Amino acid sequence: MAWLAITAPGRGTTPTATSVCACGRNRSAVGHHKVLALVEDHTTHRSTCHQRTEGRAAA
Repeated sequence: MAWLAITAPGRGTTPTATSVCACGRNRSAVGHHKVLALVEDHTTHRSTCHQRTEGRAAA
């Protein structure tokens, strides 16, 4: 399992994001550009994580 939590409280505030995966990956980002980069990184990780891909192969 991989989770992505994004907090964007409103106009004029700084967004934050956290990306966590069952494989032990735990990353966070603060600020618009870094949050967008983390979203892309999280998406890539979901398709390449050994725990997620091995689970699909076993099913």
